[in-house]
Amino acid sequence: MLYDWLQYAHFGYPGFFWLFALLPLMIWWEWKKSSRAQGTLLMSTVSPFVASRAGGLRSWKIMLRHAPFVLRLMAISAVIVGLARPQTRNDEQLVNGEGIDIVLCLDISGSMLAQDFTPNRMEAAKNVASEFIDNRPTDRIGIVIFSGESFTMCPLTTDRTVLKTQLTNVQSGLLEDGTAIGSGLATGVDRLRSSPSKSKVIILLTDGENNGGLIDPNTALEIAKEEKVKVYTIGMGTEGYAPVPYQTAGGVVMTREKVNIDEKLLTQIAKGTGGRYYRAKDNESLKNIYHEIDQLEKSKIETQAIRRYTEHFFPLAAAAAMLLLLEVLLRTTLFRKFP
Repeated sequence: MLYDWLQYAHFGYPGFFWLFALLPLMIWWEWKKSSRAQGTLLMSTVSPFVASRAGGLRSWKIMLRHAPFVLRLMAISAVIVGLARPQTRNDEQLVNGEGIDIVLCLDISGSMLAQDFTPNRMEAAKNVASEFIDNRPTDRIGIVIFSGESFTMCPLTTDRTVLKTQLTNVQSGLLEDGTAIGSGLATGVDRLRSSPSKSKVIILLTDGENNGGLIDPNTALEIAKEEKVKVYTIGMGTEGYAPVPYQTAGGVVMTREKVNIDEKLLTQIAKGTGGRYYRAKDNESLKNIYHEIDQLEKSKIETQAIRRYTEHFFPLAAAAAMLLLLEVLLRTTLFRKFP
């Protein structure tokens, strides 16, 4: 706690710390004054005092005779630190800018459970999409899922917590199986239709060929072009064959299936809308693809730094007043000197 305070501590007038040079002079003056004040007292006998010292007993008043002076030094120290104007600093950043509206259109068909990615295509796609969401602080992002049909998992929002929660809930089997690329794209465009943003983007990821849905991919492409939506397409899957788990009555059975991605269609959709087509063959290449898209679609962000200071003079002033009051009280009572 003290370390955190010191990390943000600041003094408005640090030059007042030179006043601490007066403290050694005060100590020297007090010592000289105390030496001059010592006198000689004639007594008929000194035996009681000798006995007292021989027994090692010393009056507590004698032991604490310098306490008032110490209190005065502490009070003066508090005043000096207060004059230096101690403050704590609080830094804030205001982020303003023109964001981009982005829809993540994710294939959740059964083949997305293939394990040519770690741990499988579905989880790899979700993990990279989650990182992408974290890197877009000023954008509105939505999530559309599709397999044999399409569904809006999360409308456009800037709430990263809601987005990532909904992304976590995405899993294969939520919709009828299949690969309805046209329906997924059309639903994504529909989410962006009423968007006031100047930049509207869809990132469509799939691992297969269009084989279902009510909307033809070419029709969805024309709708996207009409709405000025840029589409980046990603084909996900290794070359050749990939291991795919299937649930049977006897348990999970692993089979090897050929990877069939309609790269011609995905390239056509991307080029027709001003986007790009990418092929992801492993986790690293998928991560690099999202990073490249992140660099291509830059938001205009203005960051304004605000620094606020909290004053801490008053506690020191109060402490100094209390210490001086205690000194006066001790000097006029317990340590009172008689002429």
